[in-house]
Amino acid sequence: MKPKTSFVLGLMMFLQYYIWGSWYVTMGTFMTKFLGATGIQIGAAYSALAIATMISPFFIGMVADRFFAAQKVMGVLHLIGGLLLFLAARITTNSTFYWVILLYSLAYMPTIGLSNAVAFRQMSDPGKQFPLVRVFGTVGWVIAGFMIAILGVEQTPGTFIMAAVVSIALGLFSFILPDTPPPAKTPTSAKSIMGVDAFVLFRDKPYLIFFIAAIFVCIPLSFYFGFANLFLNQAGMQNAAGKMVMGQISEALFILAIPFLFNRIGVKKMLLIGMTAWIARYLCFAFGNMGPNVWMLYTGIILHGVCYDFFFVTGYMYTEKKSNERIKSASQGLFTFVTYGLGMFIGTWFSGFVTSYYSVDQVYQWQNIWFVPTYIAIAVLICFIFFFKEKKEISIAR
Repeated sequence: MKPKTSFVLGLMMFLQYYIWGSWYVTMGTFMTKFLGATGIQIGAAYSALAIATMISPFFIGMVADRFFAAQKVMGVLHLIGGLLLFLAARITTNSTFYWVILLYSLAYMPTIGLSNAVAFRQMSDPGKQFPLVRVFGTVGWVIAGFMIAILGVEQTPGTFIMAAVVSIALGLFSFILPDTPPPAKTPTSAKSIMGVDAFVLFRDKPYLIFFIAAIFVCIPLSFYFGFANLFLNQAGMQNAAGKMVMGQISEALFILAIPFLFNRIGVKKMLLIGMTAWIARYLCFAFGNMGPNVWMLYTGIILHGVCYDFFFVTGYMYTEKKSNERIKSASQGLFTFVTYGLGMFIGTWFSGFVTSYYSVDQVYQWQNIWFVPTYIAIAVLICFIFFFKEKKEISIAR
């Protein structure tokens, strides 16, 4: 792959995830301050992205992948998304805000798959080249957090305006990306998109146990994505969004250790480390404060790298190794569909109801709230230890 192509694809990934990082982390804080939202309403808004995650594969597989060049569809969707983000910044009612965010999510989520498709089609060795391009996406998310802090827009509609400007820019930039025409292949069915062919994996009991655990782990994950920024702001942390990027930095660092640990300690221990980190994170949030225990708040943020990488990234690798060539794509699609789609949909609504339950006159009882995902993570960990028995550990070919 030519250096110029690498630069263009890296910039594409940077902008793609800069947009997401600009509004997603702080949305709950914005809704509380400007819309007077309850926990249920915040959870509902975050569920919009989960709904879009379940729908977007159908759009890509049955429309974009068959009839249009990926970069052109991506450009149109980002232009539409930019206009919807500008609109979101001006809304004053929760009900209208939800529908705008849902429409925006339906425009944005397909661009994740489309950007990956544009990148993969330019690569001669995706296994080596894609991580070097995709890492710019993490950098984009981190820089977005820093920019929120620098511009002082964390608790204002400015986060949506910031994302909208970059969305328009990426929409225009997409039209000059390398041409990625529809691949010549047989028509895609709804069955294949949903990964139904991968159901054969459930005959393997260890994988079935892992798969069920992955759905339930999305519930604690929803508490972090939906309410951590609001919690840290209400705890008195200045520029919380800028400090939360430490979680993405740790994510980028810990992912480097996964190939080594996958072979050395095995998939079960890695998954157990990941789930233990979930428990530690929420206990840190439950007992942390801006006084003597401020270190616990920062520890909870930094643990995001272990929580995410050692469960979800390891989970994708575990799924890859369990699948044969015929069902590899279906397996990854199914895992994404039920975690970031179904699992996050359940988690966002559940976290919304919990935060509303533990509030008095819209004052959240954060310690009680953080105990709930802690208990869920403990229950998943105990069940996983008891039921998950992999007869032969899986390793990565060197």
